[in-house]
Amino acid sequence: MARPRIIIADTDINYLVPLQLKFAEEFLGKIDLEIITDPEYFHTLFVTPQKADVMVVSEDLYDSSLQRHSIGNVFLMVEQYDAEEEETGDLNVTRIFKYTSIKEIFNEIIGRSSETLRIDAETKKDPQIVLVCSAAGGVGKTTVALGLAACLTQNYKRVLYINASWLQTFQRLMKNPTAVTASDVYAKLANPSANLYESIKHVLRKELFTYLPPFKASLIALGLEFSIYEKLATSARKSNDFDFVIVDVDSEFDNEKISLMEVADKVVIVTSQTAASVYATNAMVSNMNGASNEKYVFICNDFDDLADNALISPALTPKFSVSEYIEHITHYDSLKAEEFAVSSGMKKSAFLVL
Repeated sequence: MARPRIIIADTDINYLVPLQLKFAEEFLGKIDLEIITDPEYFHTLFVTPQKADVMVVSEDLYDSSLQRHSIGNVFLMVEQYDAEEEETGDLNVTRIFKYTSIKEIFNEIIGRSSETLRIDAETKKDPQIVLVCSAAGGVGKTTVALGLAACLTQNYKRVLYINASWLQTFQRLMKNPTAVTASDVYAKLANPSANLYESIKHVLRKELFTYLPPFKASLIALGLEFSIYEKLATSARKSNDFDFVIVDVDSEFDNEKISLMEVADKVVIVTSQTAASVYATNAMVSNMNGASNEKYVFICNDFDDLADNALISPALTPKFSVSEYIEHITHYDSLKAEEFAVSSGMKKSAFLVL
């Protein structure tokens, strides 16, 4: 079988090199990659009929005549993104803002072209557990966890969301807030096996992403151990049913959370710009090992650039570095989980997980 043909055309060689390297790193020997920087050669090439699986082309080289060629997916790199133009432009052309990060552009191209490229199974990463936590309540940790689940799903990933709380309240953000009622499920949770996920997967629910429905009472009232969440997450990872298992935990810093941090592939720590939140996050970091390595990602949620920002205040020096800011979401309390994915900061945070 012939290898997929990918054409990347742009007159800016400095822009092309990082994208070329990304494709080379991920698909070495699996694709035929053509890089075109000469406009004359580009137009001469497309005088004759061409066939390609993917074309990434700058807007100064693109014209509608390319639609006559057999090209599976066309990605038009634009310098100014216009949502209205996206809706009225050429069919099967995806517009991408050119000065987004290379990683974000690459994931968008691969996500939309996975069937065309026929290489998804070969390049698929192992399932990942992503732990979302915070050092203090009130920072919107669950909003971030649900938003990440929604964004990852929109990026063609299979996602399982687990709300790991002693008393769950996340269900108000779901379309179907009803609790698990099956007595056999609670019996299996009370005596969890190594294959806990397989034994209760029949009660999982799906809206945009898959999630474990809420329990009918607190863990204490049900006589359940907090460790069931770790057992469920690790057994779900082993099943290969999902690309990401997102575990949303309480803000308490205890042995159960530390154990979850150890088994997680990525730990997202949510803070806010308030002095109380920064102070609490500093205290948490001081009691963690390796919080500075790439496994840990710090995100500032509910950001308001007009309000005081303790993250940059000389009076309180953070012991961590924020990788992304999620702007304040208006009327967030009336939204459902999948609607959090519209935030640009949330989308960028999801790419940090990818």
